[in-house]
Amino acid sequence: MKDGTKAKDSKGLSRRAVLKGTAAAAGVAAAAGVGGFPTVWAQDIKDITVRTIGMAVSNMVPLQDMANEALDFQVKQTAAQIPDIQARGLTQPKSADLFEPPYMLMKFMWPSGNFQAWDTTKLPQWGAVVDLYKTSGKIWPDAWFGHGQNPSMVSTTSDHLATDFVDPGSTKWVTNHPVLHNADTLGIRPDLIGRPIESWSELVNPEFAGKSALVSFPAIGLMDGAMALEAAGQVPPYVNKGNMTREEIDQTVGLLIELKKNNHFRALWSTFNESVQLMVSGEVVIQSMWSPAITAVRAQGVPCIYQDLKEGYRSWTLGHLLPRHVEGKKLGAVYDYVTWYHSGPAGAFFARQGYYVVTPDNTKKYLPEAEWDFWFEGKPATVPIMDPFGNLMEREGTVRDGGSYKNRMGRVAVWNSVMDENEYLTDKWNEFITA
Repeated sequence: MKDGTKAKDSKGLSRRAVLKGTAAAAGVAAAAGVGGFPTVWAQDIKDITVRTIGMAVSNMVPLQDMANEALDFQVKQTAAQIPDIQARGLTQPKSADLFEPPYMLMKFMWPSGNFQAWDTTKLPQWGAVVDLYKTSGKIWPDAWFGHGQNPSMVSTTSDHLATDFVDPGSTKWVTNHPVLHNADTLGIRPDLIGRPIESWSELVNPEFAGKSALVSFPAIGLMDGAMALEAAGQVPPYVNKGNMTREEIDQTVGLLIELKKNNHFRALWSTFNESVQLMVSGEVVIQSMWSPAITAVRAQGVPCIYQDLKEGYRSWTLGHLLPRHVEGKKLGAVYDYVTWYHSGPAGAFFARQGYYVVTPDNTKKYLPEAEWDFWFEGKPATVPIMDPFGNLMEREGTVRDGGSYKNRMGRVAVWNSVMDENEYLTDKWNEFITA
């Protein structure tokens, strides 16, 4: 099986046939649905191209190829940086048919009036989406809700063309079609550290002066710094690390500036490749890091761990915003595309990179049991673990960093968020960068 693209269901049907069947059933019910688009599922749409723009972690050629194999129209993905996604969504909404920003941008993008809501009654896989985006805001009842902007807080709107946020699950209209989520933590070089790392406080431990690094994006870097400073007891507990007061921002940035002036941080990285090279070279032994960067370091034969920490994780999620200009057959094709995205093959593809598509029960159908146990259950690998491109990631007997899906996504301390004091935060962060 190649990345799930040839997977069959229990009756031997191809993925394309299964998708067409479920989508067709939805189409019958949706014949006069959102915007009045006709039933176009899998018919008379071969000349349509669905254009998406999103981050490089989710908009990539292999996924595009999988979608184009499964669907009877073309999908064209474009990877962009977060500020570019936001700018195009606000000033050039007709330049794409789907925008895929992180949820942290929702309070900027959704009120613009450039987007239309998704009708969940016309999303055949909506029932398989985890409850994180619904009424409770938790995947499991005992999960942490987390500081900052929990996805449920910006998930629901009052009507098709509304620009508000209402109580999660109170209507059938959702602002954002959720796609991926994951939980971030610190990356470490265990061979160069030589002892257990269990707390975010280690990021600011003087032992690692000159060998620590922090992500340079303002809100994310500030929250990583806050996780470390709070864990180290250098600040009082934050009321809400994802939405700090000016006083809390001042205190946090002030302490980070002291660390920077004392040459504690070897670097403030802004790109994926920078974070990888800092670890590969050994210049840095502990830093803010993203899951694919850990994989990239290991691919070069260098030990690197995404460290589970007792204070929990900083988490994020991505989703599809639907521009208002999309209508008719194009709208039907877009609904087909996102239905396919939730149907399972994309989930298996991203699982092999360490990410989670938001319909894990469907992902499970496309992952061999041994891979599911490794990626989702946190069990030791019983087979060699490969990445989506066929490269060896882990040998038998290894356990996934951070353990199970529930351990990671059930222990979110703070969500990537845009704070109420975002403008003030940006000014203070620039002081930190230039200090």
